[in-house]
Amino acid sequence: MTRRLSLLLMCAWLVSGHPGLVSAQPAAATALPRDSVYQLDLALTTHEGRREPWSAHRGKPQLVSMFYTSCQYICPLIVDAGKAVERELGPKQRQRLGILLISMDPETDTPAALRSVVEKRRLDGTRWTLASPQRAQVRAVAGVLGIRYRELADGEFNHTSALVLLDKDGRVLARTEQMGSQPDPEFLAAVRKAVGPE
Repeated sequence: MTRRLSLLLMCAWLVSGHPGLVSAQPAAATALPRDSVYQLDLALTTHEGRREPWSAHRGKPQLVSMFYTSCQYICPLIVDAGKAVERELGPKQRQRLGILLISMDPETDTPAALRSVVEKRRLDGTRWTLASPQRAQVRAVAGVLGIRYRELADGEFNHTSALVLLDKDGRVLARTEQMGSQPDPEFLAAVRKAVGPE
């Protein structure tokens, strides 16, 4: 048998899908769990100007909250709370966690406004995403995350604050309303469990 014929037969054998080999075809995406927040069809525009589905964050645990960039009171503490959790994790654990802040004021929170917060607060863009939904979707996001808000006449918002921990498929694992530079110990333990050991 010539070398060329041997190669042709080998190629035919590989293409035939020999059961002992892993298929080169990509696996079909697995269906979302019924209790995944990613069941909400939501488009986000990020601080980098990228438009992406919320479900693009599927694949690793996420800390998620809602905020708005012109807030002078509680929203900076929400950022502090995310940074506090980060500080308590090892480098490998930090790489396995995403942090997503979703604006409740998309008309004001353009990519430039969101990027300004990323730069001012020195947030690591490989882990942090600040994003705005369409105005019509804000209430749906808040409902899924259990965050209450009310827009005031002066353009400010009254809102509850929470960090919500999602697993890699978007299921809620834990939440905390303790904001600021000292992380909630129980919430931190849940984050560590979700991201795995250092």
